Amino acid sequence: MSVTTTPALLSAELVRLGAAPADKEATIRQAAQLLIAAGCIDPGYEASMLRREAVANTFLGHGVVIPHGLGEDRNLVRRNGIAVLQIPRGVEWNPGQTAHIAVAIAAQSDAHIAILRRLTRLIQDESRLVSLFVTDNAQDIVAALSDDAPAAASSGPATDLAERFRWTVSYPSGLHARPAARWVETARGFSARIQVRNGDQVADAKNLVSLLQLGLRAGDVAMLSAEGRDAAAALAKLRSVVESLSAQEKRDAELAAQRAAAPSSGWTPPQAKAAIVGIGASPGLAIGIVHRLASHDAEVPDHPVPLTEGGAQLHEAITATRLQLKAVADDTARRLGAADAAIFKAHGELLADTDLITLTCQLMVEGHGVAWSWNQAVERMAGKLSALGNAVLAGRAADLRDVGRRVLANIDPSLRQVATGELPDNSILVAADLSPSDTATLDPERVAGIATAQGGPTSHTAILARTLGLPALVAGGAALLDLKQGSAAIIDGQNGRLYLNPSPADLDSARAWIAEQQTIRAREAEQRALPAQTTDGHRVEVSANINLPDQAALALSQGAEGVGLMRTEFLFLERGSTPSEDEQYETYKAMAQALEGRPLIVRALDIGGDKQVAHLELPREENPFLGVRGARLLLRRPDLMEPQLRALYRAAKDGARLSIMFPMITSVSEVIALRQTCERIRAELDAPALALGIMIEVPAAAIQADALAQHVDFFSIGTNDLTQYTLAIDRQNPELAAEADSLHPAVLRLIRQTVAGAERHGRWVGVCGGLAGDAFGAALLAGLGVSELSMTPRDIPAVKARLRASTLSELRELAERALKAETAADVRKLDLAAEPSS
Repeated sequence: MSVTTTPALLSAELVRLGAAPADKEATIRQAAQLLIAAGCIDPGYEASMLRREAVANTFLGHGVVIPHGLGEDRNLVRRNGIAVLQIPRGVEWNPGQTAHIAVAIAAQSDAHIAILRRLTRLIQDESRLVSLFVTDNAQDIVAALSDDAPAAASSGPATDLAERFRWTVSYPSGLHARPAARWVETARGFSARIQVRNGDQVADAKNLVSLLQLGLRAGDVAMLSAEGRDAAAALAKLRSVVESLSAQEKRDAELAAQRAAAPSSGWTPPQAKAAIVGIGASPGLAIGIVHRLASHDAEVPDHPVPLTEGGAQLHEAITATRLQLKAVADDTARRLGAADAAIFKAHGELLADTDLITLTCQLMVEGHGVAWSWNQAVERMAGKLSALGNAVLAGRAADLRDVGRRVLANIDPSLRQVATGELPDNSILVAADLSPSDTATLDPERVAGIATAQGGPTSHTAILARTLGLPALVAGGAALLDLKQGSAAIIDGQNGRLYLNPSPADLDSARAWIAEQQTIRAREAEQRALPAQTTDGHRVEVSANINLPDQAALALSQGAEGVGLMRTEFLFLERGSTPSEDEQYETYKAMAQALEGRPLIVRALDIGGDKQVAHLELPREENPFLGVRGARLLLRRPDLMEPQLRALYRAAKDGARLSIMFPMITSVSEVIALRQTCERIRAELDAPALALGIMIEVPAAAIQADALAQHVDFFSIGTNDLTQYTLAIDRQNPELAAEADSLHPAVLRLIRQTVAGAERHGRWVGVCGGLAGDAFGAALLAGLGVSELSMTPRDIPAVKARLRASTLSELRELAERALKAETAADVRKLDLAAEPSS
């Protein structure tokens, strides 16, 4: 029996109750068969519906999916129609997403928009929706999708699910983005429904924004509950994660308190001058000129498009943004550290927020454009976070807007805004607020300080400013935005003051204080510049891992003696197209010039595994870490390898002192093929011969090091990947990450075997993985015979100091004891016992 209001689209005959498909594909096929039987689509449209899933996620949220075909296959739709598959037990749609209602759509035009509008309203009425998951009356589902009335607000007290535990919030800053992202990541690993309750407010534990909107503060009591087949296991794991984060959060709070309580240097202007007073967010004093940044608040036009086209645009923009954030997180981790990189990993979780996507879709089905709908959804959710009256959550609203602007620019490139642009030297950046993305890319050589009208000292922007060493104040108020462009000022990030129009006496006093601080830093820099030479005269070369030429100055200032790893994949990751040979040549030439003749090792394009580039259109792999990555990709894609090699040899011909290193080598035949390509290109360009090296990242290469050494000039060990492949542990798996320890004796033995194989043919061995940047790890590596260490610039001073405080015999003895240890924990205990000579 059909419903008279929507006879052409939905009837009880097109509702299948109690379905139990095995997986997503089976769900789509069953729903498609309903449409075929009803004469709505040709059989070929079923394949189009399956192909749609490969390019867009049709999970609308809250257990509802809307499978449909590609726009290009609309000719296979005979008449408009909708079929519904009820799946009481649920089926996994994507990891962490369980579907209970599948609404399959066949539409020649936009005739299905009315149903989608009702559907997006319905998913906000949780109690009614849950009842539809198990109803035995098809008419209930037909009626729900035929009802234009707004969804009723849920009433009554919030209830908990079957399995539960109570937790008193012990995070000093409450539940903010970074720990919440870990909660979400854990919850999504289970099929159970998991919720968190704070009083009468309930949030989905798999939804980051929903969790943050609870506004959980230190001391609040939260109830975490779950239901489903793996509910008990889910809660046990979540409880472990929730409680394990407490120690880290308390340590971070203690460090922040220590910084805040640290005695001020006491600089005050000798003459009382007008000052804008805010909150000190990053200590330091600087003299500069005011440079106001343009507001991000550009009007977003509303250009409606067909819903299927809009959904594809949104999916593509979110996918591109996710890849950009991955690149930013990787770069930030290497330049500034893992803690700061976690900011952008948390940003990535915001992109998976189902409420944000659902709200955007709801606005789109109401007839609005993609960009406008996305911007509205972001602003509404950010507004809710800001309205909670919590400074930490207000900072997360800024994060959401930052992510939102990235997606917006990918939807419509004309909306891309460069906040910082070309900056004058000694700029004191003044803005309503500054996003973490903008802050992370600032050049400390040109920027003197930051002053924002909004924000808080715990914001991600403030954290990044401290890492960059830039004085910063926040919450300076609207008066900041009226400052005259180019006017002189002194910023005091310790006390949160911006002194305007300083007098000559003020400037002299500030310069004297700054000079005193520079003298102190110069003494430290002098120590960093000393070679890493043991007390008995053995020298280890210490280099830096960097990505781009403008990072070279920082590396050298930290004591780097060259670049042991230039990661060229960032030339590809941080843009939407493949760089040309000429563009790459200019970059390699600029890097060599920035190093002023110091050695430069350039790693050929290392794509695959955890580093994917959308514009290269690489095939999807079930296990990319064991697939076509590194040298395997280069040998299969000469269109990528040969322009890069030509650019490198051209730079060498122009005088660049560089070596080439190939990643992910597993066999001698790969090395021979790569050398032959290099020699052919070198001869074509009449360029000088270059040292060619390989990465030792898999056990096969370490075990066969003696054979490989006959065909290369040097080795560089990537301890992160070598550890991963040796221990069979995905280093990105949060549950196993702690066990992926490069100090495992098995890994150390493979390093020793690599060094021994290289020595037989007179080759040197370096390490450019994470172990090189650990002071104790560096000591072990030197004792194992490694002659070059390359690391994040910030790690260089501590590594050099550790090596200078030891003798080579002590380091060798330490290494021998580590090789005999049984576990990584046993190796770490040697660090406590080690007493280097003074």
